Parts: sequence; C-alpha cells; structure tokens
Amino acid sequence: MIHLFNYIVWDPNIIAFHIGHFGVRWYSICWLIGLVLAFFIVKRLYKEQKIKDEYFDPLFIYCFVGILVGCRLGHCLFYQPDYFLSSWDHVVEMVLPFHHMADGSWKYVGYEGLASHGGTLGLMIALYFYYRKTHVNLWVVLDDIAIATPTTACFIRLGNLMNSEIIGKVTDVPWAFIFEQVDQYPRHPGQLYEAIAYAIFFFVGWYIYRKKPQKVGTGFFFGLCLFLIFSARFFIEFTKDIQEPFEAGMALNMGQILSIPFVILGLACMIGGKWMKKIGAKGIENIHIDSNDRPKKK
Repeated sequence: MIHLFNYIVWDPNIIAFHIGHFGVRWYSICWLIGLVLAFFIVKRLYKEQKIKDEYFDPLFIYCFVGILVGCRLGHCLFYQPDYFLSSWDHVVEMVLPFHHMADGSWKYVGYEGLASHGGTLGLMIALYFYYRKTHVNLWVVLDDIAIATPTTACFIRLGNLMNSEIIGKVTDVPWAFIFEQVDQYPRHPGQLYEAIAYAIFFFVGWYIYRKKPQKVGTGFFFGLCLFLIFSARFFIEFTKDIQEPFEAGMALNMGQILSIPFVILGLACMIGGKWMKKIGAKGIENIHIDSNDRPKKK
C-alpha cells in the first residue's frame, strides 16, 4: 500500500515499568489516573455541597468494584458468551484474571476484555447500594459522579490506545495511525477520537455545573453524561474496525446497539418532568443534609 502522508507509526511498549518480575501496564496506569481524577473531583463536589466526609469515604470502593465487575461481566456476556459460558474453567476466567492453559496450568493475564456499557450498568447498581447504605440522595450522587465520569472514560480510552486495541478502519486521512502491533495499514485512531470527545464533555459538564449548581440532584448531569458519551460512542463506532467476528455484516455493531438505550435514558433524564420528581430527583437546594444525621428531604 502506498502511503501518501507521514502517518503516525504507533508501537508503544504496553508495559510501563516492572516491579520485580511483575510488569505494570500503561492500561492499568491510565485506569488508575482516571479513577483518581474522578475521586478528587467528586470529593470537591461533596465538600461544596456540604456532604460529610463519612458519606464520601465508602464511595470510591462502591464505584471501583461496580465499574470493574460491570466492565468485566459486560465484555464476557455481551461480546463472548459462547466462550465464557461454555465451561466452568471459562466461568472462572470471567471472574478471576487468570487463563486456563492447555497444559492444565493457570496463568495470570489480567482482565483481558472490559466493556464500558457493562461498567456503566455496574456503576449504577453500585451507586444504588451506596445510597441504601448512606441515604445520600441518589440523584445527587448520580449527578456528582456523572460530572467526573468523562475524565475516567477519557483515560480508559488512552489506555486502549497504549494497548493498540479497539483500532479503527483503514483510512487515508492525514492523522491516521499505523498500529504496528496489528498491521501496516493506516487506520482511524478511534480510541483517540473518544478520549478527546470525553475530555471535552468533562469541561462542558463542569462549565454547566459552575453556572447552575442547583441542577445537581435533578438528574440533569446524569442524563447529560449518558447522552453525550454514548451518542459520541455511537457515531465514532462507524470509524472502528469490527471487534468480534459475529459483528461482521451487521448494520450496527454491538457497541452501537448497547449505546442506544443509554442515549434515550440520558435524554429523558435531561428533559426531566414529573416522573423524575416522583423518584426523588428534586435538585440539591431541596435536599437538606444535616451535619450530624443522615441526609433528609425537606
């Protein structure tokens, strides 16, 4: 193939550094950076909203477990159910970061395969349990997490870029990447498209929050996050190569199909209405958080 442009040749080492014989991957570092940034953003939001530290302290654990479990199960059940549900060994691989080798041994491989749609569902379920434990208004929690979420999503996609995975279709655009770990064809850097979009969405959400903080608790920011992220995901998917063989020939791939319900839910939450108020979305100015007791509705 004749290259008409000086395309970016992308061939990073997926291992950032070693601790003894254990290699720490760039993907893991990107995940960590994204989670830490979200941690400090939400901590600041809680402080501004005068929510006690004791309600914030367990939030990170709920989010981390919910996202990790949801991402893993989402990939296994949405994209490779024929493999992971075919034997008990594969069910173990779905839960634990090990692969059953042909010789009968188990090898640590990390969690190879995580799905953002599953992570979103896992996070929503985890936040419900957090609400049941702390009784902080669920919509306040969802809106605060939603303001910070695009930062984590951005760094996760940068981790995918470091892994040369979720690659785009072959193209001749001048900003194409040649993923040398895959082939020698210039391709859309779909991971970078998403990372840039999510970074922009964070600043959009943060700007709206600074202008209208009273919208926290109405579900607006939760809806905005879902609508922007999954709308972008839907359209950027058109630039990506197929991720699983079963997607070949499909008009919409699995990522796009799974994005549609989140886009609809996000739009509905942004619009709001009586149905939202009936399920507790009232706005933070209508929620009293006592300094000594659990949060109470006015």
